[in-house]
Amino acid sequence: MERLYPALIIDALKNVRYPGNGKNIVELDMIEDDIRIDGNKVSFSLIFEKPTDPFIKSLVKAAETAILTYISPEVDIKGNIAVKTRKPLPEKPANPLPGVKNIIGISSGKGGVGKSTVASNLAVALAREGYKVGLLDADIFGPSVPKMFGVEDEQLFMHNVDGRDLIIPVERYGIKLLSIGFVVDKNAPVLWRGGMASNALKQLITDADWGELDYFLIDMPPGTSDIHLTLVQTLGITGVVIVSTPQQVALADARKGIAMFMGEKVNVPILGLVENMAWFTPAPHPEERYYIFGREGGVELAKELGVKLLAQIPVVGTICEGGDNGAPIALEDSIAGQAFMHLAHETIDAINTRNNDLPPTVKVDVSKR
Repeated sequence: MERLYPALIIDALKNVRYPGNGKNIVELDMIEDDIRIDGNKVSFSLIFEKPTDPFIKSLVKAAETAILTYISPEVDIKGNIAVKTRKPLPEKPANPLPGVKNIIGISSGKGGVGKSTVASNLAVALAREGYKVGLLDADIFGPSVPKMFGVEDEQLFMHNVDGRDLIIPVERYGIKLLSIGFVVDKNAPVLWRGGMASNALKQLITDADWGELDYFLIDMPPGTSDIHLTLVQTLGITGVVIVSTPQQVALADARKGIAMFMGEKVNVPILGLVENMAWFTPAPHPEERYYIFGREGGVELAKELGVKLLAQIPVVGTICEGGDNGAPIALEDSIAGQAFMHLAHETIDAINTRNNDLPPTVKVDVSKR
């Protein structure tokens, strides 16, 4: 008898057809990836959609016969085929924002890497391109969007829409904004348990009049937490942008963040990685670069994990000044402003690529209005 290997088993099982539709059990993905070979003993599992499938016994017998017929009668297979029921795929969350075309999470593995700065400037850059944009500051314990847009003292109001009282987002630079920072004391820490924070976040999403948006950006809390799960369970997120610096400590945390979003519990596409603080450029000498946090760590991480590098954002003093003064740097045509415009274009391309990979019935239109 020839040496056994998994591909030989698969080829033999292609001769077993499921009654009624004429397709073979390999084509129907009914063979679990657990083929075990020990000498001439072969064992594996057949997966059925439901435990009451009337063809379970006949298909197990047919699979045994196929292996004995197409490989060798010496194969020890009888009684070695297990039967399992396919686990149902998790349902996609219903979108409470039917007027929103694309929902983009902006996340980081740790704090201090400029995630909120990237989120704010990406929102401004998209608005400058003519898109309708919303920005939700979901960083419950460190809301900074109100400061970055110069709207810290704004009060929230409600109005009635189709019989529902909805929060009216604050508008600045053509962007609709909401943040927990609008409803808490900006000088006091937010001492909430996870459940309270998640409920407050849901309210800002579902009880606000976001209207029609091309892009809805969510500035997520740093790290990994139950708030991330709340966002995923509440919204059908289009994809996530991961922000890191070139520093190895930040990259290690970024790797964990990417793993979280790609895991089974979250399963959200990674649109790409932004390497923030990629180098320092003095404003009077735009051609000079000083790599004070390491060089191209984000570039290497993107290659390692097979994700797209969306942009490298330099450290420029005016970025901090713009954020502190409520005027994001993406409003200007400076070096940093151009970097954020580039990020906007790359993010749009990443979303278009993702949408082109979806079935036609679920594609969304991201063309400029």
